[in-house]
Amino acid sequence: MAKSGFLSLAAIASIPFIVTLGNSMLIPVLPVMEHELGISTFQSSLIITVYSIVAVVFIPLAGIASDRVGRKNVIIPSLAITGAGGLISALATILAVHPFYFILAGRFIQGIGAAGAFPIVFPLMGDLFSDEEDVSHGLGIAETANTLGKVISPILGTLFAALAWYVPFFTIPILSLLSLLMIAFWIDDSKAKKKTMAISSFFKLLKDVFKEEGKWLTAVFLSGIVIMTNLFGLLVYLSKILEDSYRIVGIKKGLALAIPLVSIALSSYLAGKFIGREKTIMRRTTLIGFLLVATACFAMVFFHELWSLFAFISVAGVGFGISLPSLDAIITESIEKEHRGTITSVYSGMRYAGVAIGPPLFSVLLLYSVESIFLVASGLSLMAAILVFTLIRPPTE
Repeated sequence: MAKSGFLSLAAIASIPFIVTLGNSMLIPVLPVMEHELGISTFQSSLIITVYSIVAVVFIPLAGIASDRVGRKNVIIPSLAITGAGGLISALATILAVHPFYFILAGRFIQGIGAAGAFPIVFPLMGDLFSDEEDVSHGLGIAETANTLGKVISPILGTLFAALAWYVPFFTIPILSLLSLLMIAFWIDDSKAKKKTMAISSFFKLLKDVFKEEGKWLTAVFLSGIVIMTNLFGLLVYLSKILEDSYRIVGIKKGLALAIPLVSIALSSYLAGKFIGREKTIMRRTTLIGFLLVATACFAMVFFHELWSLFAFISVAGVGFGISLPSLDAIITESIEKEHRGTITSVYSGMRYAGVAIGPPLFSVLLLYSVESIFLVASGLSLMAAILVFTLIRPPTE
């Protein structure tokens, strides 16, 4: 790959890395926020959820805008909005007497910005690289950057929180500015074709595409929801249980949370290189991934020791890691380029829906029993595996 291609790939990868870091680094700090802000576990989960819910709403609009005015012209202001939202939350922690709702307001704005940044990565990758293997490899890199952000985030989150619990909020505008500059100087999408699309045309396009490809697209969308619901739900659960039951706090907690995330990062990168352009392999890899998650989560119902918890969550991490780039590649490579921005924006919205659902759902389940968390996670993954097996048939397969 030429130097310009490498820089473009690095710039694109910075988006999922930094956007994910700016969100996931808050997860290990949630128990501390509960104490400092005087809020419940469910309320602290809303700090993650409100960010993701608003992203679900705005992602389709970002997809339409990126098709009309260009990916770069949407990503840059979106990263600026992300940074502004992070700054509002950060200032609220030191200036407001009761900062919780101001933090949520800042997270709301940050979610609007994220909606116009992270999801546009998928169609932008397809625009910049013409070879299908380069696209698949690039998607694997982007997914690995996304997961690497999750790996580093608990470590950085606990390190920053050791200075003061609100310091992680102040890093968000800095990270957003860094990614913005990389996109501004290293990405040239001037040759990409642009088209005009009204909101009504957006829904008509969705209707037309779903009329032809509805079965497998629905399975991909629902699979995206399941992955992110389980991933973020389990991360929030693990963060809480380490602190409350095992008294593992600070940097030790950050390192512990990074263990299963490393398995996601490595498997995601390897899967991106392995799947290539073979859609049959993409489908098979996704199926294996969901079965791994379902099996590992079901095993955790019966094994409660700390070592077994990390072992099985790491196995589930491999399942998450190989499924994510496979689903990305299926939907990106199976949809015509002129429709890619619209369809992938809906897919990204489904993933954000999972991020929104996971933390509060698992917080409520934890009130009943630990076993209920793992049974639900296993059941959802098994359901997704059945959908993949029965419905996902990309057009060219």
